[in-house]
Amino acid sequence: MEDAEGLAAGINNRNIWLRLRDWVPHPYTVAHANEYLGRVTSPQSEHAVCIEVDDRVSGGMSIRVGSGMHRRTAELGYWLAEPLWGRGIITTAVRAFVPACFAEFELDRIFATTTSNNPASARVLEKAGFTFEGRLRKDVIKDGEVLDTLMFARIREDAPPPSA
Repeated sequence: MEDAEGLAAGINNRNIWLRLRDWVPHPYTVAHANEYLGRVTSPQSEHAVCIEVDDRVSGGMSIRVGSGMHRRTAELGYWLAEPLWGRGIITTAVRAFVPACFAEFELDRIFATTTSNNPASARVLEKAGFTFEGRLRKDVIKDGEVLDTLMFARIREDAPPPSA
């Protein structure tokens, strides 16, 4: 919970909001951060980690494990503060996080989506060993723009063991 102010400062950026799901409000306040942190620190929630650079909250990553027939599948999500884009930080984080999730949870598949106007995120996923599985045409609307969704996934057999 002590990361709420840093989380709000990092994510309260229109360029980040344009790449996130609509449940993330903009502007993003400390109250929003507190609500989110309360949710992800509860035992029945998604599994989230904070990305810190120079001892500052600089991003986040989570998986949301499915239920029912999707209980062995999880969705990966991530964000990184805009001043840090293009430095390989999120790629490194995804490369470490995904194998750890396969090791910790009974998962066969972790998938992630990005929109067609976010090629940097697609590159992150490719560099982290995800396979492009398809394009969902005109699948989402964000800020009034109808976009395709790009689907990527890694299966357990693709995942190297977590590094020490």
